[in-house]
Amino acid sequence: MTELATEASEKEQEVAPQDAEYEPFYRDESKEGVGFASQLPEPKGYKLLIALPEIEEATEGGIIKSVESQHEESIATVVGWVMSMGPDAYVNYGRFPNGPYCQVGDWVVFRAFSGTRLKIHGKEFRLINDDTVEAVVEDPRGVERA
Repeated sequence: MTELATEASEKEQEVAPQDAEYEPFYRDESKEGVGFASQLPEPKGYKLLIALPEIEEATEGGIIKSVESQHEESIATVVGWVMSMGPDAYVNYGRFPNGPYCQVGDWVVFRAFSGTRLKIHGKEFRLINDDTVEAVVEDPRGVERA
């Protein structure tokens, strides 16, 4: 066996599971409280992880919105909070000569119905492309799709 083949074989053995039970969530030992399980996805490539704001259950006039109406409003939302960015987000100087459109912690406006929708414990998130961000807003209240 060649030296490269031996190294590859050793790496495969390191990666192979060791008769451990399947755990659906990875354990993040770096966080406080050993065994904290994180279910939030880690964006890869040029993706941004966006948390969507809670949809109001009633209108300003006090009329209760139906569950279907709230669901449609959440799907069509155009504002979200940047939770994290993939390693390749905004690194292409040719596409972003003035630098990143946003940073982690910014409230951003993006295209309606864009991205991959995820629902984790009843809370909706989106994975969107870095070039989908249209603007940064300081206060997301009152920003809605026209």
